[in-house]
Amino acid sequence: MEFAGSDRLRPTGRSLAAATALKILVAGGFGAGKTTLVGTISEIRPLHTEELLSDRGMGVDDISGVETKVTTTVALDFGRITIREDLWLYLFGTPGQDRFWFMWDELSLGALGAVVIADTRRLQDCFPAVDYFEQRSLPFVVAVNCFDGARRHDPAKVRRALGLDELTPVVMCDARNRASVKDVLTTLVTHAVGAAYQSVP
Repeated sequence: MEFAGSDRLRPTGRSLAAATALKILVAGGFGAGKTTLVGTISEIRPLHTEELLSDRGMGVDDISGVETKVTTTVALDFGRITIREDLWLYLFGTPGQDRFWFMWDELSLGALGAVVIADTRRLQDCFPAVDYFEQRSLPFVVAVNCFDGARRHDPAKVRRALGLDELTPVVMCDARNRASVKDVLTTLVTHAVGAAYQSVP
């Protein structure tokens, strides 16, 4: 999958009529790396709705394992990638805390698929996202974010721990690395297209 900068591509009238925008969600637990992933790959300055963590979140937000985190997404993250002059990926990062999950239904409308970012230090935090997409039959991949100093796990073990079927891809990634994020998105698009073909009678 090639990514190109939008400033170098100007859609013509003919291609604009057939232009396609694909929507991808980026979900996962609090502090898993959603904002980082969107910012790493977006060709435009990403939209972030981050606020400083405050005393009001104490006792509500579980920051064990991510004690150094000082901000949180309160609405969404947004980024864009140009694949070619008539094809774009729009990335929507979802908020990670329980109290913002009411937004997920709106964000998931029309989505091609989702990336669920897993932090093996807090693997249980991505269960709600996995359950959400499984219940709605929305194709997704699990991207295990390899944090510095965190123990590395075999993808097969992560699959078993999350109770995933054999068709759901599990990939290792570094949300700070553009090439790694490209691999995750390529895997998702390939998986989602394959799932769409399998669903055709």
